[in-house]
Amino acid sequence: MKKLLGSVLACIPLTQAVAADAPIIIGSKNFTESYLLAEMMAQLLETRGVPVQRQFGFGGTKVSFEALVNGEIDAYPEYSGTIAQVILDGDSDMSTADIRAGLETMGLEILAPLGFNNTYAVAVAADVAEARQLEKISDLSLHPDLRGGFSHEFRNRQDGWPGLVESYGLNLNTSGIEHGLAYQAIAERKIDVTDAYSTDGELTRYNLVLLDDNKNYFPSYLAVPLVRRQLDLSAKIILNSMAGRLTDARMRELNAAVVIDKLPIAAVAARFLQSEGLSDKRSSTDDGMWTQLRRNTLRHLQLTIIALVMACLAGTGLSLAVYRSGRAAGLVLYLAGLIQTVPSIALLALMIPLLGVGMLPAIVALFLYSLLPILRNAITALTTIDPVYRRVAEAMGLTRRQQLRYVLMPLAYPHILAGIRTAAVISIGTATLAAFIGAGGLGEPIVTGLALNNTSLILQGAIPAALLAVATEIAFSGLERQMIPRHIRQSQ
Repeated sequence: MKKLLGSVLACIPLTQAVAADAPIIIGSKNFTESYLLAEMMAQLLETRGVPVQRQFGFGGTKVSFEALVNGEIDAYPEYSGTIAQVILDGDSDMSTADIRAGLETMGLEILAPLGFNNTYAVAVAADVAEARQLEKISDLSLHPDLRGGFSHEFRNRQDGWPGLVESYGLNLNTSGIEHGLAYQAIAERKIDVTDAYSTDGELTRYNLVLLDDNKNYFPSYLAVPLVRRQLDLSAKIILNSMAGRLTDARMRELNAAVVIDKLPIAAVAARFLQSEGLSDKRSSTDDGMWTQLRRNTLRHLQLTIIALVMACLAGTGLSLAVYRSGRAAGLVLYLAGLIQTVPSIALLALMIPLLGVGMLPAIVALFLYSLLPILRNAITALTTIDPVYRRVAEAMGLTRRQQLRYVLMPLAYPHILAGIRTAAVISIGTATLAAFIGAGGLGEPIVTGLALNNTSLILQGAIPAALLAVATEIAFSGLERQMIPRHIRQSQ
């Protein structure tokens, strides 16, 4: 399957130009600081003449790490505490030497720290802290009625909420929320407590108080570039020139420029590099909105069309193979329905260990999701054709293959086309989630907008995706009029 899909992908032109020299692929996780650090790394390499490809917005540590291990990306910004506890399953006091040794067995390494410690923290609104007399994390145990809204990764990491509950004996009612939206939720009084990064720019904007970690639960999270060991030595030397240049206060200031002043990430990164003498460029490398829209739309179409074509071939062929046997048809529909019950984001996550990240797992997931409507409509159409037509075809002396070609399939076309139409619309919507595993598409600005709490970015992905779905409906309506004779459409 992987080889087949690789061949299909190779036949379709990519939406981004590939440099003559293989570009270094820089990744990031889906929160403001990670986007910003990754953009700094990318621009720094570009200023030294190194071709770079950006693959930003991976949905969490595990996805980013898998992308690095599988060679989908060459480097991304990470944190020492996260590497020790999440990637290496070690302790919070794991030494740098131990971290390097653990990564070496995986073909990875960390470069010199960037200079700041972005540790986890627990944040509450200033007025809530004053009213409840909250100063330390342990004070939360006296207020079990407070509502906690924590990022999904923090809720499931051992160095996050589970360990915090165990260490401090907390008993709050919690729910998951996208990190970029948590601060707004606190401001709107929908939640009372959330996890924060100590260098977040939103802390000042929303007047939040960080509770004292009086048991020293959270380890140090020194920002470091995490890279593949076979990355070119010159590239490592270039990235190491950023070492020690970012303090906690400076990083908080840069984050605030993005989330509060609404400056483009690329512009903020360029300004920092220029101020440090690492670049003489005064303008950012950020593409214009229309360029990004074109690139994202083409990638979105590429994902959905490949998956849909494969689903049409497999679904129709399988339907023709099993429709005569009620038991076989039932089993096929049951299995396809079972796949459909798996949440789309979970299916994408399940693909990562098998196929890595990027386009390939996204296409396979979309293919699997497209099967059910095509299979169900095709099998239903073929099994519910009036028996009179079958008997007439037999009386005319038509072979089984001729009956299928000249009688059964033309009668089934309306239902089969309706199934393909449904699958196409489902794929367009589901493909927006592919951005979480680095596949790009119109989900990319949506994921970025959620991370930055930027409604404009979210709409740059949501509106074109909705328009694509509408255009697909219109296109299939026209196709139906062209392919299906009027007397069959009217009778059905």
